[in-house]
Amino acid sequence: MTTVELTEANFASTIHSSPMVLVDFWASWCGPCRNFAPIFDGAAAGEQDVVFGKVDTEAQQGLAAAAQITSIPTLMAFKDGILVHSQPGALDANALESLISQLKNLDMTRVKAEMEAAK
Repeated sequence: MTTVELTEANFASTIHSSPMVLVDFWASWCGPCRNFAPIFDGAAAGEQDVVFGKVDTEAQQGLAAAAQITSIPTLMAFKDGILVHSQPGALDANALESLISQLKNLDMTRVKAEMEAAK
């Protein structure tokens, strides 16, 4: 699968219509972002059941602000429409693969129960 450009117009619908979404918040002037891009794109090419989205923080400043992005790159993961992971900094290919595996195995019934108990 290829990466999807996420904007304020399609961010929420993408997050809520896909079982698992990884989002890379980046900017063209950011060296670590440029280094992480081929790793992210490579993972996207190998994963058919995960949506890989990219948010250009320069073009989508409102979306970046709403997501409280203070450092880039930042990788966020959503599962069943719920933010389950957020991490600033670039990952190497092995770390990204490991994260994807962990997210696929994440028990969302337990996560939702924990969220409900925290209310």
